[in-house]
Amino acid sequence: MDAFAVSVCKGLALGKIKPHHMIIVGAWFGIFQGVMPLIGYLIGSAFNEYITAIDHWIAFLLLGFIGVKMIVEAVNNGDEDADGSLRIKTMFLLAVATSIDALSVGVTFSLIDGVNIYISIAAIAVITFLLAASGIKIGSVFGVKYRGKAELIGGLILVIIGLKILLEDLEIISL
Repeated sequence: MDAFAVSVCKGLALGKIKPHHMIIVGAWFGIFQGVMPLIGYLIGSAFNEYITAIDHWIAFLLLGFIGVKMIVEAVNNGDEDADGSLRIKTMFLLAVATSIDALSVGVTFSLIDGVNIYISIAAIAVITFLLAASGIKIGSVFGVKYRGKAELIGGLILVIIGLKILLEDLEIISL
């Protein structure tokens, strides 16, 4: 759902999108949401306590950084091409930030008898791809009408998602 929310924000910021935008965003999030549990599964339980101890901080910092950057650009009226918003560095950071908790899920998979990791990660990747691709379209529909405030709203949403992840993992809030 984090990948879906971030995709909606991307669609808001981009405004008018083309099918390849949906494929790019869907692929980034789908691949990372599928690969992270596989990596976690391969690492196994030996590093579980270290990963879960910091995953919320990593997600918070990455989403917070990107969100604050979007807010600053919105306030400064920075105009950026749609393609610029899908830069490799930006998409990589977003994909990692929204999938870092999936690493721990993979470690958990390694502890469960009878889990078919390949079917699990394929299902996760495909569902995330579809949600992210539809999210960018949904955001785009609303962004065409509200482009001026879309980047500001998107940035705020990313910061809120990062803060939510941090506060939930620190057990300060429970949503």
